[in-house]
Amino acid sequence: MPRIEKVCAKSVYDPPVYCQAIKVTGAQSILFLSGQVAYDKSGGVLHPGDFKAQAREAFRALLAHVKAAGGTAQSIVKVNTYLTDIRYRADLPAVREAIFGKKLPASTLVAVSALAHPDWLIEVEAIAVV
Repeated sequence: MPRIEKVCAKSVYDPPVYCQAIKVTGAQSILFLSGQVAYDKSGGVLHPGDFKAQAREAFRALLAHVKAAGGTAQSIVKVNTYLTDIRYRADLPAVREAIFGKKLPASTLVAVSALAHPDWLIEVEAIAVV
């Protein structure tokens, strides 16, 4: 029978209403990561108005959760990215390349009208095999 475990990196805000990540173990482990945003230490918005800084923080948090579950950036097999303005797409490749290198995992990029807080500009969710 598979085991399902809640995972949250100690360096990332742990919100009370959802899990940052779920680790499923059995014959192999699959980590399902909730959408990561630029949280400050109290759960507020970090870097309001600065897309690049928010993107770096969202990907940093994503990778922190994967590492907390025993994986690496190479463990991430699928990334979904949500932008509040498709014009931010031009600034995204450098941030992603800093995490994954030139060869990226399977990915989806979607422009949305809003995220859970009006000051968040990007949210990133992923699936990793650890």
